[in-house]
Amino acid sequence: MGCGRLFEGGAEQMYQSLRKITALPVETRLYCAHEYTETNGQFALTLEPNNLDLQNTMEKVHQLRAMNQPTVPSTLAQEIKTNPFLRAQSAEIQATVSLINHAEIDVFTEVRKRKDVF
Repeated sequence: MGCGRLFEGGAEQMYQSLRKITALPVETRLYCAHEYTETNGQFALTLEPNNLDLQNTMEKVHQLRAMNQPTVPSTLAQEIKTNPFLRAQSAEIQATVSLINHAEIDVFTEVRKRKDVF
């Protein structure tokens, strides 16, 4: 449910990279390099608290982490439902970041800025 920081390149480059990933088959398994799912999910909930898929995923994440179990890999299908960096079209996220009906890149950029200070 995350997205790397923008150390090199800008928001547009990262957004386009993520768009390439979302074009893959939804059953694609995603292996991240770090176990940040719980923190990323907590951030996602600040943007989209009414997302039932996100709420259900976070319940499972909390259970797994309580047993010291990994939460990865994920699937692209799951990430599309829960990852705020892939959900710039979400009306709830747009409202939360005060960018209703703005370009998805603007919403993505604001979400990334907010994660930087979360």
